[in-house]
Amino acid sequence: MSVFLVPDGLAGERIDSVAARVSGYSRSRIEALIGEGGVSLDGATVTKPSARVAAGQLLELAEADLKPDRPVVRPRVAEGMAVVHEDADVIVIDKPAGVAAHPSLGWEGPSVTEHLAAAGVRISTSGAAERQGVVQRLDVGTSGLMVVAKSEIAYTILKQAFRDKTVEKTYHALVQGHPDPFTGTIEAPIGRHPSHEWKMAVMEGGRASTTHYDTLEAHRVATLLEIGLETGRTHQIRVHMSAIGHPCCGDPLYGSDPVLAQRLGLQRQWLHAVELSFDHPRSRERVTFRSEYPQDLAAALDVVRAG
Repeated sequence: MSVFLVPDGLAGERIDSVAARVSGYSRSRIEALIGEGGVSLDGATVTKPSARVAAGQLLELAEADLKPDRPVVRPRVAEGMAVVHEDADVIVIDKPAGVAAHPSLGWEGPSVTEHLAAAGVRISTSGAAERQGVVQRLDVGTSGLMVVAKSEIAYTILKQAFRDKTVEKTYHALVQGHPDPFTGTIEAPIGRHPSHEWKMAVMEGGRASTTHYDTLEAHRVATLLEIGLETGRTHQIRVHMSAIGHPCCGDPLYGSDPVLAQRLGLQRQWLHAVELSFDHPRSRERVTFRSEYPQDLAAALDVVRAG
């Protein structure tokens, strides 16, 4: 059985055409599969190839012994993805490192949206085609809590909540050295790096960006910080901490020491979204979720604590 979500761009099209496009089968094979009762929309068996689809419907194909007529890119399942909370409107997941929020140009690894599609989770169809349902993003190398909208109303309300800054996101970061003062606010505009396509930088003319930090633990070579954001720019924490001379451990893109990263056993930046709090889009009650450090970050922190 293969499961697909009907994208916005195919809404209103014939089921045989849509199924052929997303599955890799020819339309004639899809028609034969429909005749065998092997195609369903939202759990209802499709009986006519001319049936029309709606965006966000769950399309299921009982493949039997059929083989695709052309190569098919299947949704990729992300190992270690944990569901922290799920209801009719939202799903909160604990994203592991190495997983993008959604597919994008140049990224060939797994994504949150592909993982949810592969798991048969139906999410909102609002937003750009490649990022439907996504109301916030985490960097590929950053782990932790992320909410995805399942219903259309949840998408609308949560997007506005992020714009209104009523969503609270708390991060922990292990940074090199010792920020001075121990508690502070970094206000520096962030824009696309002028000579590095995948890098951001503090620069004149960039978008206003504000980061608050507080020291949790100070050790000989590194400091554990708790960080809150007023804005949500790409790579914001990593850029701001690097700008004040204290990059996240294990983050070579923004100037971390590779020798220290090796000693800590880090293969990515030490940055984790530990807490997420927002008003539920339907009940309007405040909900809060927390995430423990994943094994690689916990092990690195133990090394730092041991001196």
